[in-house]
Amino acid sequence: MTNQIDLFAASETSEAIPEDFDIDAIPTSASVPIPPGIYENLETLATHCNGCQRCDLAAGRTNVVVSRGNPKAHIMIVGEGPGQQEDEQGLPFVGRSGQLLEKILAAVRLDTEQDVYICNVVKCRPPNNRTPSAEETAACKGYLLEQIRLVNPKIILLTGATAMKGLTGEKRGITKIRGQWIEWEDRWCMPIFHPAYLLRNPSREKGSPKWLMWQDIQAVKARLDEIVSQSQ
Repeated sequence: MTNQIDLFAASETSEAIPEDFDIDAIPTSASVPIPPGIYENLETLATHCNGCQRCDLAAGRTNVVVSRGNPKAHIMIVGEGPGQQEDEQGLPFVGRSGQLLEKILAAVRLDTEQDVYICNVVKCRPPNNRTPSAEETAACKGYLLEQIRLVNPKIILLTGATAMKGLTGEKRGITKIRGQWIEWEDRWCMPIFHPAYLLRNPSREKGSPKWLMWQDIQAVKARLDEIVSQSQ
């Protein structure tokens, strides 16, 4: 077993929600916490996301990008944040990176509509596709933690350093930690390269990012098959 990582920050414990807590205040300000267990379903969470003003990214968005895929999938894929095409369509991973992700998954017979649930660390596009700030990530993190709880995936794939750091606090570079399994709360988490990084590094030679991704996605499929067989 590899080292465990607590995905939930110390301030986001599972303490009982106060009776007088105003759930409708969550989208209004980042000063309002998002308590674990606050949402009964993903639909209510999505409604809050769509009206959210918790950080400055809200002012520049076209659409909030909450998720796509199967909300009952065993695999959750967490990205950094929406790009231009995602912002326009309101769906994660639909641009060039998303097209490559589709091919990567299809190579091991995984379908984005049936076998995975896809979401991002932040739900609104940062200007010029810059990396989300720590404040923006913190404002949105509660939504992501609730998505994890409600979807209840067996495997979480963290695409790129921003997703890895935003969720776990891990500061090591993605090249240092990609492909490593981390067991947490009966889920297997693996940091992997972001598809955008693979687009910038097209080589398929042994040891290249694309070659390493192929090793990683095969390991993911093998672990998924193991989990499914054990549950039957």
